[in-house]
Amino acid sequence: MKKRIFALFLMMTMVLCLAGCGGKAGGAGKKWIIATDTAFKPFEYTDDSGKFVGIDVDILDAVAKDQGFDYELQSLGWDASIAACQAGQADGLIAGASITDERKSSGWIFSDGYYDANQCLAVEASSSISGFADLSGKSVAVKTGSMSAEYAESIADQYGFTVTYFEDSPTMYQAVVGGQAAGCIDDTPIMAANIKDGGLSMKLVDGTGNESAAYGFAVFNPANQELVDMFNKGLKNIKENGTYDAILAKYLG
Repeated sequence: MKKRIFALFLMMTMVLCLAGCGGKAGGAGKKWIIATDTAFKPFEYTDDSGKFVGIDVDILDAVAKDQGFDYELQSLGWDASIAACQAGQADGLIAGASITDERKSSGWIFSDGYYDANQCLAVEASSSISGFADLSGKSVAVKTGSMSAEYAESIADQYGFTVTYFEDSPTMYQAVVGGQAAGCIDDTPIMAANIKDGGLSMKLVDGTGNESAAYGFAVFNPANQELVDMFNKGLKNIKENGTYDAILAKYLG
């Protein structure tokens, strides 16, 4: 009788466990919350049909499918994405975030790099500005908290310009087109894509780029290292099977 009662107890325990664990052992049913920017073309943006697309969006999806994990992508904006991760409201971030020692020392935990990019100056299409030396006494627009902002801040005193901050790239570009800023500094491939595809009345200024740095997927909580490890494994696999190159070709040609 005792054996029968014990066996019944074990069966009930297993049923309760399966119900509480979604039928999967080891927390395998977790859905990761990934934060991203709202407009950073061609890495994340809304297309003409209203669908949220981009290099980062497709890479994350390909990596998740390769590694078999579920996720929810939340388009929050750059500053809000960082804040959400730091507050524990999101598990990770993919938003064209450059991998730097300064960010690492402040708590960012990066994946391997998935794209190399630098920053440069862009001005209104008819502007006579041909380099940083022409910016003395003028205003240069940047996106708050970005590598572009750090680049502008590092050379502002040398060239005598002031730095004006914006929350997103589209608003910043409109400030340049509308004459509220003499130019802006942003990631080179982002501006090139927006000028070409968006018909912006802007041009890149030759000779103003800095050294390139890799974009990385990031988490801010060491407990989420598993997510970084899966991203690295998946990134390696999609590079080897050709998916990565197909994604870049889709958006960059």
